[in-house]
Amino acid sequence: MVRVTPIDNIIEFALEELLSGSDGRRRAMVRGMCEIWPDAPALSIVFAVTSAAARLEDNISRGSDTERLAAFAYRLAALLAADVYAVESMGHKPAKANDLLHFWRRVDPWFLEL
Repeated sequence: MVRVTPIDNIIEFALEELLSGSDGRRRAMVRGMCEIWPDAPALSIVFAVTSAAARLEDNISRGSDTERLAAFAYRLAALLAADVYAVESMGHKPAKANDLLHFWRRVDPWFLEL
């Protein structure tokens, strides 16, 4: 029996959004993850996006659309990690996904407008 953990669900969601064929769904992916799992540790969202990118990378051929999607996901993960650092620097340790949503509404709306 395969055990499915909450992080597995979050990674699966990230993969589905990245492979959806919809730029809108890809751009809204991180915001959606934080809305669906508001009590998840913020770093678990970073981990899920990075894991999804790595899975895409494992299955790509040079120049493929999947290669572009993996690069996009890694970029999102890096920017998201910077936001987690900012939130935790303001005293919200450990940061939760809901803290990121609050940070984006008050300080840096990039992930809300993406």
